[in-house]
Amino acid sequence: MVKKVQLNNELRSLSESELKARVQEDMLRLKKLKFAHAISPIENPVSIRILRKDVARVQTELKNRVIAQ
Repeated sequence: MVKKVQLNNELRSLSESELKARVQEDMLRLKKLKFAHAISPIENPVSIRILRKDVARVQTELKNRVIAQ
């Protein structure tokens, strides 16, 4: 729970361009992780779910900023 709060606070302090860059970076990491898992099972498959949710949090923050403008 604490990690989620820290991530949300960190996202609020980033600029819009930094958020977009982070989404692209995280999506690339997610694709690589899924590919690695498809070839041979990764040690912690829950990390895919966690990363997917982090991407959703960043996208939500971007969407909230667009709505606020």
